[in-house]
Amino acid sequence: MSVHTGTPPAQGTRPRRPTLWARVLTEVCAPWVLVIVLSGGVAWAATHAWLPALGWGLLIASTSSVLPMCVIVWGARRGRWDGHHVRDRGGRLVPFAALLVLSGLGLGLLVLLRAPWTLVALDVAMLACLFVTGVVTAWWKISMHAAVAAGAVAILAVTYTPVVWSLSLLVGAVCWSRVRLGDHTPAQVTVGTVAGLVVGGGVFALLV
Repeated sequence: MSVHTGTPPAQGTRPRRPTLWARVLTEVCAPWVLVIVLSGGVAWAATHAWLPALGWGLLIASTSSVLPMCVIVWGARRGRWDGHHVRDRGGRLVPFAALLVLSGLGLGLLVLLRAPWTLVALDVAMLACLFVTGVVTAWWKISMHAAVAAGAVAILAVTYTPVVWSLSLLVGAVCWSRVRLGDHTPAQVTVGTVAGLVVGGGVFALLV
């Protein structure tokens, strides 16, 4: 015999599938994931050889994505901020600082090791976008998901073909997921998207 406690769910209630999909999109298209994909994509375009592309891609991905994410996860587990997405704007200072330092180290290594200019341009563009969004975050919670997604699409479109702009639909889906989960407002994802396009994509286009 089973015993039910609490108030039973209303008839006709269904699982909130939109919220589930929003969570999936938020994780699959998280900034650190997209930076790994972007690094590999641009590295391949710059070298057209598996080993060099893998090496340069890993260098950029490690310093601009994997290592900073390790810092964020470490801090989240120690209770320094509220999770690996750092939803609280006030807790974003240390992660942003770690990102800037590690990305700057990556840029220095790219220059020192004489990486293809396209890869140097990529790192400069990501650093520029990170700096701008970091400054904005000091006063307002801009969406990093939106900024990175939009910037990645713009950079890949410049690198490969304008057909890549069709992935803007994915950017829109990512923005929807952030608003759906209550982590950002429509204004915050909109400004994040503009920052990614103008700063990230714009700086890269000017440099290459």
